[in-house]
Amino acid sequence: MKIQIASNETIHFIGIGGIGMSGLAQIMYNMGFKIQGSDKTKNKSIDRLKKSGIKIYLGHKKKNIYKATCVVISSAIKKNNLEYLISKKKKLPIFKRGEMLAHIVSLKKNIVVSGAHGKTTTTSLISNILIAAKIDPTVINGGVINLINNTAKLGKGDWSVLESDESDGSFLKISPTYSVVTNIDKEHLDYYKSFDVLQKSFLKFVEKTPSFGKSIICLDDFYNKILIKNLKTKNYLTYGFNKKSNFHICRVQRSTYGSKFDLKINLISNKLKYISNLRTPLLGDHNIKNCTAAVAVALSLGINIDIIKKSLKNFKGVQRRFNRIFRFNGNDFYDDYAHHPTEINALLEGVKNVYQKRKIISVFQPHRFSRVKLLKKEFSNAFKKSDVVVLCPVYPAGEKKDSSFNSDSFGKLIAKNSKTLVIMINSEKDLLKYFKKNLYDNELVICMGAGSISEWIRNISKRI
Repeated sequence: MKIQIASNETIHFIGIGGIGMSGLAQIMYNMGFKIQGSDKTKNKSIDRLKKSGIKIYLGHKKKNIYKATCVVISSAIKKNNLEYLISKKKKLPIFKRGEMLAHIVSLKKNIVVSGAHGKTTTTSLISNILIAAKIDPTVINGGVINLINNTAKLGKGDWSVLESDESDGSFLKISPTYSVVTNIDKEHLDYYKSFDVLQKSFLKFVEKTPSFGKSIICLDDFYNKILIKNLKTKNYLTYGFNKKSNFHICRVQRSTYGSKFDLKINLISNKLKYISNLRTPLLGDHNIKNCTAAVAVALSLGINIDIIKKSLKNFKGVQRRFNRIFRFNGNDFYDDYAHHPTEINALLEGVKNVYQKRKIISVFQPHRFSRVKLLKKEFSNAFKKSDVVVLCPVYPAGEKKDSSFNSDSFGKLIAKNSKTLVIMINSEKDLLKYFKKNLYDNELVICMGAGSISEWIRNISKRI
């Protein structure tokens, strides 16, 4: 139901098709704000926004912001963007997405999920539990939650569940009641300039958590341990496979149907000391940790353990997180957002643990030249659990083509360090040809990346 708010503002989103931008735009529209936006190309997020009634312009043009009185920009928008330059010239108020999000949720009690990896799934799991508990939270996520078939939901309750955006430092603008740190990794160094500055930003984020809330931190992560050592406050709880964790994962069972595990709870003030038979349809130890973070938050909020268990067991997942797209000639084709070496390694490890007898083919589309060059060695070691790697051209994501990057050399490095066969392709058409000529029975194909690979595999599903 739309909440009417008296306002003469027309808020224009530059880059409205981005997963985080589209979610915020949808929430503000549902609150009664006049929302419009522009983006380079059409995508699923834009389709959802148009269906809800939001005015969308394709392409960045001067006339798009004629009626705008306020502008929101995504972290992907460059300073030479035409609409951005005209907005500055007109002296319109310009907000980063994170800044506007902070304003919108300032009157809510916020559960803010941060980290280099796993935050979309963790945000989704927490949201599902709170919805099941009839708390009716506001949700803004970095992926489509299948339960609500959207990235965002305006709730009537007092709580909001938010996936943070540390890519431009704007996660420090939001005031958390509960905060989650899944892990810290070498990401977004184009903004932070050094890993030390990134680590200090996470320290500031955790220390913003008030005394009446809690920070939930994964103790398995090396850099999280450093974070904890540097914290001035002791207002945090830990989770993970580490035996010293407050929420210690144990007795794990893995199968093609998902994961089953127990939790030992090491809290003086808590009567509940052990939880058995937690089940999730998600694969991989990384997802067991994501589930545990959600359990820790939910228990801290006083949600009944039976509701938590049922929600985890019935979790319908997040789009682009190991989703099966189609089956052809006995082969299964999956789509996943993994685009960082840590994510790729965790994904393949989890899949190999339960599909030990199946041949795994990784179709990898690298995302951004800067990321691949910075983490070239880590990428080359990330495919050890894959039998074949089909390497696509780099998806630039707004970056200029880097002539110093050599795809053939990168492919040879993956073959050498991951000890796997690497096949080079140049296009979606090449990928379709490869599938038709080289696939046999009972192979598992995982298409991964943050660019156009998801669209490729869906197009191929209609043509193969």
